[in-house]
Amino acid sequence: MTSHSSPHPLAGQTVTATPAAPLNGVMAGPLHYRIEDWNDRVFGRSWMTYDRHPASLAYAVRAAIGQLPTDNEVVYGKDDFGIGHLIHVTELQDGGQ
Repeated sequence: MTSHSSPHPLAGQTVTATPAAPLNGVMAGPLHYRIEDWNDRVFGRSWMTYDRHPASLAYAVRAAIGQLPTDNEVVYGKDDFGIGHLIHVTELQDGGQ
């Protein structure tokens, strides 16, 4: 079930993200991040209910470490290396919502 009926306003764009906690165990500071869309629109469900999904599991750990809000204001996208990550809109520097 999706909670977002329309695409994220920055879908398809590359923005700067500053992760609140390490991505894949590496904290590199700000990164270029190409937003695909809201996570629930990409995967058809909330990251909180997507068991055994690598990006969702990694985000759950980052959310706990970085004290990110536990909500569905999360986008899916890829970094410069083509690796997919979930990022909370508060981590986007170019206008998250």
